[in-house]
Amino acid sequence: MTEIADRFDTLAADFDARVQGTTDWSVASPCEGWTAKDIAVHVTNNLAGLVAAANGQAPTPITADDDVPAAWTQARADLNAVLNDPAKAATTIPSPFGAMPLEQMVGRIMCSDVLVHTWDLARATGQDETLNAEAVEGTFSGLKPMDAMIRQPGIFGPKLESPEGADLQTQMLCFLGRAV
Repeated sequence: MTEIADRFDTLAADFDARVQGTTDWSVASPCEGWTAKDIAVHVTNNLAGLVAAANGQAPTPITADDDVPAAWTQARADLNAVLNDPAKAATTIPSPFGAMPLEQMVGRIMCSDVLVHTWDLARATGQDETLNAEAVEGTFSGLKPMDAMIRQPGIFGPKLESPEGADLQTQMLCFLGRAV
C-alpha cells in the first residue's frame, strides 16, 4: 500500500463508521441545503467517479433513492482496489488543478473531502465529531495557501472566525466555513 492509499483507507474507515452509525438519513447537515444522505451520496459519487476515470468509463452516479450505505461500501472498496493497482493509480485524470495521476488526486483532494465530510456527517447525525488529528494538520496546512481558490461557488463558503484558543480541528472547520 502506498502512503496515499493508506491515508485514504484510514480516512475512509472514519467516514464509514459515521455511515454505518447513521440511523436517520433525512436530518439536515452543516452543508447548506443538504441532508446526511446528500453528504454520503456526494462522497460516494466522488469515489465512484475516480474509479470510473481510472477504468476509462463514464461514472454511474447514485441517487438518494439508492441504498447509499451499500453504494458507499462498494465505492470505497473499488477505489481501494484502484489505489493498490500501480498502473491504475498512475492513470492521468482531469481535476480542478488540471490533469494529474489518480493517486495524486486522491491525496490532494479526496482525502480532504472525505475528512471534512466525516465531520459534516457526524455533526448532522449526532456522532463523534473527532477527526484524525494528523489528517487535520495536513489538510489545513494544504488548504490555507489556496484560500482564494476554495472560495469559488460550489467549493467552500466564506471562512468563519474561529473562537479564541480553538484547537486545530476547530480552526480548520471554521476556515472551511463550518460553524462549530
